Amino acid sequence: MPSTASLQQTPHATAQPNLLWDVFCRVIDNFGDLGVCWRLSADLASRGHRVRLWVDDASALQWMAPGALDGRWPGVQVLPWNLSHDAAFLASLPAANVWVEGFGCEIAPDFIAHHAYSTGATGQFLVNNPVWINLEYLSAEPFVERSHGLPSPIMGGPAKGWTKHFFYPGFTTHTGGLLCEPDLLQHQRHFLDNAPTGGQRAAWLAQMGINAETGETLISLFCYEPAALPALLAQLDTRPTPTHLLVTAGRAGAAVRKFMDNGPTLRQVRISYLPPLNQVDFDHLLWTSDLNFVRGEDSVVRALWAGKPLVWQIYPQDDDAHIPKLDAFLDMLGAEAGLRAFHQVWNAGPSHPGTATLPAIDLPSWSQTVQATRERLLQMDDLTSQLLQFAQKKR
Repeated sequence: MPSTASLQQTPHATAQPNLLWDVFCRVIDNFGDLGVCWRLSADLASRGHRVRLWVDDASALQWMAPGALDGRWPGVQVLPWNLSHDAAFLASLPAANVWVEGFGCEIAPDFIAHHAYSTGATGQFLVNNPVWINLEYLSAEPFVERSHGLPSPIMGGPAKGWTKHFFYPGFTTHTGGLLCEPDLLQHQRHFLDNAPTGGQRAAWLAQMGINAETGETLISLFCYEPAALPALLAQLDTRPTPTHLLVTAGRAGAAVRKFMDNGPTLRQVRISYLPPLNQVDFDHLLWTSDLNFVRGEDSVVRALWAGKPLVWQIYPQDDDAHIPKLDAFLDMLGAEAGLRAFHQVWNAGPSHPGTATLPAIDLPSWSQTVQATRERLLQMDDLTSQLLQFAQKKR
């Protein structure tokens, strides 16, 4: 694993005054909610700001961002959620300039009351209130443009009279954009630079214990438990060229192992099971592979920046609310019929069963689609830049 120092981003110069941010996260999916909140916190810190990340379960940061829990990330302090309603502890902290509620989590009433009454006691009530942002989930659906930036007045409690604002990440210039560190593309180009020895890519593959052979198609697999997994493996096994499947730890690894334990023989597919990857190494996996299967919100954004063909398994919801969300994403992507059909089968579940066989993978066509989307998205301001602009405007 790389050292903690190599994971940390280089601070970037900024013309804006440095701010103190409180970012709040209640974990539902360790890899999604916490991944986004951590990536945002680290990006803010790399731009010279200070961040307190309040989280109810920070355990995934042990492998996602080694050193984060030990205070070895300059500019970011990870704090347990229960301290956000500890009056004595709060009294020892300076007031933040910005509050960010990640994905609809609600700040503890005690925390709000402490800030309201402390600023009121010093005559600052309703003068130096923090900019209060409700950072929502990523979606390409039309309501995002309509809802982005809308105010939500606080009608009761100690914060009565304050206003929080909805902030929607998204894929258009009328949304909050996507997380993308200023030096991400530079790191990507350096990683993929084809030096005579293979450069960083070859060294990373060796570090991960992956013996990639010439002519193999490298495919990363980060998923839940798709019903179409056997069909995918069967298709890969009939391709004219060999495939090396790089399976991520956790549910993807468990799903593949469960299927393979039933005894199928694969002649054209080699499988490597990876250890838990920190966020930097997960980017390396996406940059290395010829096709990326990703799941959730954070990883699909990183797969877009990787610029490789991708297949997204969206987080399933009981009321099938994920289906129109997936369709909107495919519309945004400009997905051709084959890529769209592949997504529909890959995302089929018990309440929305797939009715067709898994379409053939078309790497050249899917690559063009993702590359075109990537180029368009790179013309937009990234999420962190837009949050900074918004916070400065509302102060």
